[in-house]
Amino acid sequence: MAKFLHSSKWILFGILSISVGLYPLLYFVIDRNFGLLSSKTQLLLTDFTWNFAFYGHIILGGIALLIGWMQFHSRLRKNRPRIHRNIGRVYLLAVLISGSCGLYIAQFATGGVSNQIAFSLSALIWLTTSMLAFTAIRKHHIRKHQEWMIYSYAICFSAVTLRIWLPLLIIVFGEFPKAYLMVGWLSWVPNLLVAYLFILRLRRKEQQPGMAA
Repeated sequence: MAKFLHSSKWILFGILSISVGLYPLLYFVIDRNFGLLSSKTQLLLTDFTWNFAFYGHIILGGIALLIGWMQFHSRLRKNRPRIHRNIGRVYLLAVLISGSCGLYIAQFATGGVSNQIAFSLSALIWLTTSMLAFTAIRKHHIRKHQEWMIYSYAICFSAVTLRIWLPLLIIVFGEFPKAYLMVGWLSWVPNLLVAYLFILRLRRKEQQPGMAA
């Protein structure tokens, strides 16, 4: 039963990551005046710099989300270390571009100052944790690398949790503005808390008798 639940969680994790990772494709096949963009002004939607940053953020962010979840598969890490490293390189490059672009477009976030701060912090923490993960593996600090990558992907996964929280909050508040004002924080702060608790669980598991330190 425990194995079945673990497999089910892993499958759900992969499906959510892949589905939202492919979400940016919608902006190329249908009118982009839908979803979160429907709240943007026409002036902003026609601004070259904003559009460059927006597409850089969603495309590279989508790639990071699409491939990053595979890095947590223990068999891939142990049996295919070269593939693991190559995926990691692509992920870090995607984060660098997407996070930098996200930091720019966060200054124009719907919801005003609160969401500007929320999404700016999200981008900064994503960039920082990813770079710390890279620095750790360069020094062969595997445990630190794994922990920083967990935090990094927790922020990356906010693209998924935002799309879970938003419709629920719209139902609760009955309107988009209030819901989006809260989702700016709820999309990633709880993710970091879950990541922290998960890391603590891993540490306790390693400290158990018979487990490798």
